[in-house]
Amino acid sequence: MTIRVLIADDEPNQLELLSFNLSNAGFEVIRANNGHEALRLAQDEVPDMLVLDWMMPLMSGVDVCRRLRADQDTRHLPIIMLSARGEEGDKTLGLDNGADDYMSKPFSPRELISRIKALLRRAKPTLMEQELRFHGLVLNTSQMLVTRDGKPIMLGPKEFKILAILMERPGQVYSRAQLLDMVWGHGVYVEERTVDVHLSRLRKALRTIPGEPKDLPDLVRTVRGSGYAMVAPLAA
Repeated sequence: MTIRVLIADDEPNQLELLSFNLSNAGFEVIRANNGHEALRLAQDEVPDMLVLDWMMPLMSGVDVCRRLRADQDTRHLPIIMLSARGEEGDKTLGLDNGADDYMSKPFSPRELISRIKALLRRAKPTLMEQELRFHGLVLNTSQMLVTRDGKPIMLGPKEFKILAILMERPGQVYSRAQLLDMVWGHGVYVEERTVDVHLSRLRKALRTIPGEPKDLPDLVRTVRGSGYAMVAPLAA
């Protein structure tokens, strides 16, 4: 599945350069140009990685990092800190306040991409794998194939992407607005009830397997007023 990287930098040229290189490397890029926006997007958009500049208006990267580490939902978000300050004390300060890695400007975009991949392999190994597995359900991201108990399931592209998002973080509740942004993209106007339609198709496809005498247990839970989550089936 596509890995979402939030880049926060107040320098337009740097933001554009990083966005271009990360997009070409296959990442989905979300952008912020100040600390407040970086904090909001990190909490609302559920990125897989944050590339965070130290010196930003409204809130510094260090303060953003500290706030994210204090939040239950974002405390494990992988963070790479960027800074024009290369002194050892600055690097230590960034790491001590929750950054997982630190890069001094100027740096090579290729090195940044390598560090992002290395950090993801440590922090979120399932993202770097080609298969996601959950209670008999197998999703192959490279071949766009889904099976349940070894039997193939036919899904449309939107249902496939929704399923990949839910399987990557079982138990996490995603709101309709979050799924809209993650599946349809930012800036695209789609009504939130569209998510319900695609979730209904997904659940039906996962439960009604050809050749099975009865419907299989539901693996997607509707959380009233909140959204959807992938959950283990209830014991019989």
